[in-house]
Amino acid sequence: MRSVEVQILGQSYSIKTDEDDEYIRSLARYVDEKLKEIYSVAPNVNQGKAAVMAAFGIADELFKVRMEQKDLDRLIEEKTKILSSLID
Repeated sequence: MRSVEVQILGQSYSIKTDEDDEYIRSLARYVDEKLKEIYSVAPNVNQGKAAVMAAFGIADELFKVRMEQKDLDRLIEEKTKILSSLID
């Protein structure tokens, strides 16, 4: 395990990881962008609230992608059954 230095809102963070450095940096850029979006509409919000708001927004994105993935998996399963019945 090694450390990757990242910047979020001008602060340095050392992330211990086995992941690719550029992947970790891209995650940090994404979090940084989400926090900047929050500060652009609520410049006086405290850091803790901004972090929770960013986490909530990211969790919302994740849950929506998971639902889309489940729908796609279901569709693939249905199409596979149809194709399989045509072959038999």
